[in-house]
Amino acid sequence: MDATIQVSGDDGTELSALWDWLRKERALAGSLRAQPRSAVDGQLGGAFEVLSVAVGSGGAVAVLAHSLTAWLRTRKSDITVTVKTATRSVSINARRVGTTDEVIALLESAMRHDTET
Repeated sequence: MDATIQVSGDDGTELSALWDWLRKERALAGSLRAQPRSAVDGQLGGAFEVLSVAVGSGGAVAVLAHSLTAWLRTRKSDITVTVKTATRSVSINARRVGTTDEVIALLESAMRHDTET
């Protein structure tokens, strides 16, 4: 199953930073992709707007949750990460990020619901 990850509340630099962070997770190797932003007249291309990650197993969900929790705790700005599946989404704010277990529970809830429908 694929999930997309968006970062809101910044100018795009935080999504790029998250991309760099997640690419270092060996357990996510090969399952992470950056999806390019649609071209807009008068603007240069090349930026991306969402990350896509294949999280077929519970282990990948836990790795993603651990990594997102750690990354969010390093942020100084007020940003929100939204993880979306085909049918659900969960949002985690950097200033109010919970424990890793709470983030795992949120992500697993979204994934479980997605596979049940």
